[in-house]
Amino acid sequence: MARLKKDYIYNLMLKGQREDHREFDQLRDIKVETDVVEKAEGSAKVQFGETQLIAGIKLQTGTPFPDSPDEGVIITSMELNPIASPFFEPGPPNENAVEMSRVVDRGIRESGTIDLKKLCITEGEEVWMVFIDIHVLNDGGNILDAASLGAIAALMTAKIPRETKGYGEDIPVPVREMPVAVSLVDIEGQLMVDPTIDEETICDTKLTIISNQDGSICAMQKSGNGALSTDQVFEAVETATEKASEIREQYLLNI
Repeated sequence: MARLKKDYIYNLMLKGQREDHREFDQLRDIKVETDVVEKAEGSAKVQFGETQLIAGIKLQTGTPFPDSPDEGVIITSMELNPIASPFFEPGPPNENAVEMSRVVDRGIRESGTIDLKKLCITEGEEVWMVFIDIHVLNDGGNILDAASLGAIAALMTAKIPRETKGYGEDIPVPVREMPVAVSLVDIEGQLMVDPTIDEETICDTKLTIISNQDGSICAMQKSGNGALSTDQVFEAVETATEKASEIREQYLLNI
């Protein structure tokens, strides 16, 4: 079955087509809703085509890491719920969930999305800890890009619950950057952006590029056994930064 599916997608590709009739560099329809979880400090529901997930933000006070005593803490996790796919199993996060949550986390950290020093309450003793929880509701492919967008949208709506701790009024989480992830798959030498679940399943390799508002790259992740040429990497970076700018303008700048 996998061989037949790969042959089908490959033959479409030779005709310049994809299963869902998109261009090779065209994103699926995206929807972003914010403030969807009442008890969270910030939240967002994101849909990339058939892929749906919810990102929630919780903040609580805790002890800073010894090597960054004056900075807040970010902890990102992802749940691949069985309701989202027949291939997801209940229980602790599997290696795919752990890998994707780490990539989302890396994009946020390396871009300096949050001014962590502003989350310090008492240096070396108490800081705000930001928990980013991502729950996948349906897997239609490219969970990683949807998760990255959901995390940033949720952070942009989140408030630090200072009032509950007696520190004054609640204030927004100090977000200063909007990194956006864009993934491409290589199928027999052809790069395709925002892959569907079938394209992900049969691709030779997948490359995720997370870029900042100025177009700089803050994180990259490659998966799969295939290799990419230098020209393909440059093409992927150019496409990813262009599409990231489109996503940012349409779905983040108006939050």
